Amino acid sequence: MTAAERDPRVIVALDFPEADPALALARRLPPAACRLKVGKELFVAEGPPLLARLADLGHQVFLDLKFHDIPNTVAAACAAAARHGVWMANVHALGGRRMMEAAMERLEGLPERPLLVAVTVLTSMGDADLAEIGLAGGAEEAVRRLALLARDSGLDGVVCSAREAPALRRAAGDGFML
Repeated sequence: MTAAERDPRVIVALDFPEADPALALARRLPPAACRLKVGKELFVAEGPPLLARLADLGHQVFLDLKFHDIPNTVAAACAAAARHGVWMANVHALGGRRMMEAAMERLEGLPERPLLVAVTVLTSMGDADLAEIGLAGGAEEAVRRLALLARDSGLDGVVCSAREAPALRRAAGDGFML
């Protein structure tokens, strides 16, 4: 078994409106070669049964719902995701330290803890968008600040673009997943 098969780095997005095309693609993908991402549209349409069907096919799932709410609600949502056997889930770092710490604390007590990562700034948002909502310093600085906040809150890593990765690696260190 190759290193890539032991820990596949490719995550295939199942960006479909319903289960049938998502499952058709999942059946064609070898579980040892990739992991699968289920986002809001597909999850809202199909719910937890889809996660079970993907697991039955041998796939590890990244549940990309970007939880962002009060700390207790996000912690409970992350625990619920873990009960469905997801490999990884995410929160929105703009929820703040207390929210991220609460989520990690809830997950730490579980026998099978999924990875928990944060989204920093949505790729659709530019400097003007951030200024409009009161975030000064631009997107690059906001990504860096929020990534470090996620790290300091105990999360496993952040979702970032390839363009952001080198600067975040320098800022956050090698033990933090990008």
